[in-house]
Amino acid sequence: MDASFTAEQDEIRRTLRELLRKRCGAQELRAAVGTPDGWDPALWTLLADQLGLPGLALPERYGGVDCSFTELALAGEEMGRSLAPTPLLATAVLAGPLIQALGTEVQRAGLLPALASGARTAALAVPGTALATALALTGENGGEWAGGGRAGGVQARRVGEGWRLYGQAEQVLDGHSAGVLVVAAHAGGFARSRTLLFLVTGDAEGVVRARQTALDATRPQARLQLRDVEAELLGEDGADVLGALASVGDRAAAFLACEAVGAADRALERTVEYVRQREQFGRAIGSFQAVKHRLADVYVQVQAARSAAYYAAWACVHDERVGGLALAQALEALRSAAAEGIQLHGGIGFTWEHEAHLSFKRASGDELLFGPVHRLRAHAAEAARLFEGREVSV
Repeated sequence: MDASFTAEQDEIRRTLRELLRKRCGAQELRAAVGTPDGWDPALWTLLADQLGLPGLALPERYGGVDCSFTELALAGEEMGRSLAPTPLLATAVLAGPLIQALGTEVQRAGLLPALASGARTAALAVPGTALATALALTGENGGEWAGGGRAGGVQARRVGEGWRLYGQAEQVLDGHSAGVLVVAAHAGGFARSRTLLFLVTGDAEGVVRARQTALDATRPQARLQLRDVEAELLGEDGADVLGALASVGDRAAAFLACEAVGAADRALERTVEYVRQREQFGRAIGSFQAVKHRLADVYVQVQAARSAAYYAAWACVHDERVGGLALAQALEALRSAAAEGIQLHGGIGFTWEHEAHLSFKRASGDELLFGPVHRLRAHAAEAARLFEGREVSV
C-alpha cells in the first residue's frame, strides 16, 4: 500500500477546500439548512460544474470523471470540514452506485449522466429506520427489514408487466428533494419472499414526502409515503440486491469516516485557535497543562481515525471491507473533538449561535443513522471471527 497522495488527489482536496471556504462559511451554512431543500443549489451547481463532484467516481461513458472511490472519499473529508449540506452522500455514495451496480444498461444510460452532471439528485429509501441494517453496517442484512411479508415496510406487487409500491420509509436522506428515488421493498409471498430495489420518480403520483426535523440539520431527512405508486424494477429480478447493498454500505462507511475526520480536524483547529486567544488569570487558557493534555488526547484520536479512514478508502478499491470499523473510529474521534470544543469554549460553546454544536450534532446524527459505534465494532469483530467460540454480549 502506497500511503502518499497523488498530485491529482492533492489538487482535488486543495481546490475543494478553497471553494468551500469561500462559499460555505458559517452564515452560508445556516442560510442553506433553513431553505426547504436544506442545501444551496448554487453551491451544488459549482461543485458539479467546476469539480465534477457528483460524477467523480462514475465512468466516463456515463458522464463521470472516472476517478476511483478513493478520490470521492478524500473529497468527503473536505466536505466534512465545512459540514457543507449537499446531496452528495445521498446521490453519489448511496443511490448512484446502486444504479450502476444493479441497473440495466438502459437504466444506467438514462439516469447516471444526469446524476453525474448534478442536474438530478437521487436518494435511497429504506423502510422504517433500517438504513444501517440494510447497508449491513451493524449486522447481516438478510432479515425482514424490508417488510418480510408482514404489515409495515414497503410492499411491492406485480400489476401486469409493471410493479406497484405501497408503504412508508423514514429517515430518507434528501428524500424530499431528490428527483430519483431508489426504493427497497419486499416482494413475493412466503415461497418467494425477497427484497428488491425499484426506481421511482420523486414527483410520481402517489408519492407523499415531507422534510423531517433532524438532530443534524446539515443532513436533511424526509419521510416518504408510497400510496400505490408505479415503479420500475432496478435491474433484473434475481440480482444480488443484498450483496449490492452491503458493498455500497461499506463504501458509504468509508466516505462517512473521511467526512467525520474532516469535521473532527476542523473542530480541533477551532478549539486550538480559541484557547490561544481566551485569557484567564492573566494568561491564555491554552497554556494550562490540563487544557494541553485534553487537546493532545483529541489530536491522537483524530490522527488515528484519519489513518483508519484513509485505509478504508484505499481498501474499497481493492475489494476489502473495513469501512464499518473505520467509521466507528472516526465517529468516536468526532464526538470527542466536538465535546471538548464545546467545553473549552466555555459559555459561548453551548449557544446556538456558535459553530461548536454543529460538529457534535453531526457526530450524534451519524451515529443514530449508521451506528451506534459499539454495534459497528461488534459486527466488524463478528465478520473477522475474532470471538469464535466465545460468548459476546452487545
